[in-house]
Amino acid sequence: DQVKGVLTLQGDALCQADVNLKMPRNNQLLHFAFREDKQWKLQQIQDARNHVNQAIYLLMNRDVNYQFKTGLEVLKLMDAVMLQLSRARNRLTTPATLTLPEIASSGLTKMFTPALPPDILVNFYINLNKLCLTVYQLHVLQPSTTKNFKPAGGSILHNPGAMFEFGNQRYEVSHVHKVECVVPWLNDALVFFTVSLQLCQQLKDKISVFSSYWNYRPY
Repeated sequence: DQVKGVLTLQGDALCQADVNLKMPRNNQLLHFAFREDKQWKLQQIQDARNHVNQAIYLLMNRDVNYQFKTGLEVLKLMDAVMLQLSRARNRLTTPATLTLPEIASSGLTKMFTPALPPDILVNFYINLNKLCLTVYQLHVLQPSTTKNFKPAGGSILHNPGAMFEFGNQRYEVSHVHKVECVVPWLNDALVFFTVSLQLCQQLKDKISVFSSYWNYRPY
C-alpha cells in the first residue's frame, strides 16, 4: 500500500518509471517519474546477454564443414559453452550486493523528475523472473546519536536500522518498501537456460560413454 508504480521494461532498458510513495510519518504522497530523456540500463540483463553471445560465438566460430576429431574436443567445447550459460543464468538469479552509499551515488538518483528528496533512495534489480523496486526512507543521525554508528556492508536488500555515511552526513534506514512484478520473458529465459544446460550435459554424457567404449574395446 505504501508504494505503487508503473515500470516499462524493453530488453535491458527501463525506459519509463512512474512511482507513487506514501510517507508513513505524515501520509504525504510523493510522486516521481523518469525524465523523458532518460533510460536506465539493467546491468544484469546486459551481462546475461553478453554471456549468451559468447556461448553462441564458441559454437559458431568454426567452418561449417568442420569435423571434431576427438570426444575430448567436444567435451571441452561443451564445458566452455556451459560456463557461459551458467554465468548468464546466475546474473539473473543473483542480484548484486550494494552498499547504501553505492545506491546513493548511483546515476539512478538523477533519473527522476522531480528530483528525489534527500531522504529517499531507490534501487531496481532483477531477481529470477521478477523486476524489483526497492525504496528506502532515511532519517539523519544527529551527532549526539552517532556514538553507536556502525555502517552497513553490501546487501541485496537493506533492513530498517541499517546505517551509512554519505556526503559528510550519517543516515539510518527508517522504512523499506519493496515491490516486484513477474516479467514473462525473463521466466522464459530461465527455462531456456535450464533446458540448454541439460542438453549440453546430455551430449557430454553420450560422448563420455562412447569414449570409454572406444578406449577399452578389445583389439
